[in-house]
Amino acid sequence: QVQLAESGGGLVQPGGSLRLSCAASGSSFSSLAVGWFRQAPGKERDFVGAIHWSGGAPTYADSVKGRFSIYRDFLKNTVFLYMNSLKPEDTAVYYCAAGQTETDSARLYHYWGQGTQVTVSS
Repeated sequence: QVQLAESGGGLVQPGGSLRLSCAASGSSFSSLAVGWFRQAPGKERDFVGAIHWSGGAPTYADSVKGRFSIYRDFLKNTVFLYMNSLKPEDTAVYYCAAGQTETDSARLYHYWGQGTQVTVSS
């Protein structure tokens, strides 16, 4: 059983940057894929990006490509989402999730964190 905990959300001005963390406990990310999703009020949960713990390049949604980056820290058993050039439309609750398959489909991830709020506003 993997427990996930996100952190790093907050209020940032347009054009600013934030780093979100997704830490695993109870078990490691070994052999799992980690995805990032976001959900704005009144909207569906959307795919942001994903990475497989064992290797390979991350994948990103078109809406964040070139602005967001995902990195793994093996020693800390943590996945980071670096968000640059933030826009008001990036405002949402951001979730990390873990599952067997690196995919943009939320239903294929078995473990979810509690989410962290990101607000982009001047």
